[in-house]
Amino acid sequence: MIDKKFIGHTLDPVELPVEEERLKFIARVLGQTDPVYFDPEAARAAGYPHLPAPSTFPFMLEVDALDLMEFMKLVGKDLKQLLHGEQAFEYHHPICADDRITTVKTITDVFEKKNGALEFLISENTFTNQDGILCATTRTSYVFRNA
Repeated sequence: MIDKKFIGHTLDPVELPVEEERLKFIARVLGQTDPVYFDPEAARAAGYPHLPAPSTFPFMLEVDALDLMEFMKLVGKDLKQLLHGEQAFEYHHPICADDRITTVKTITDVFEKKNGALEFLISENTFTNQDGILCATTRTSYVFRNA
């Protein structure tokens, strides 16, 4: 069982750049057609300072910021046991190209189901821009198979 002592544990903050070309690529992959995702002038005309990030972009920043192997070692689990359980997003302020986003992951819960065959680790993640503005919060559920 993952030790409940990890509840409340916060990983070190990680600052990441938001690159214009990556946002365009992700928008294409997600099937976006709105010019605000591709044309900086269209984005500015829509009220954004630069190209806005598509809605699931905070998850990509979360993945980029996390050294998954170190995280597995911290909680005493093997990567082979890991499943991604659930992801929830709350948006507060647009993330845009040229932002520098600091992401912070805090473990908020650890519990088991099916007599320990499944363990859950829940994290809350914050995404704050270079101006100290909270842009998004996410909740990630990691599931570990023990059977």
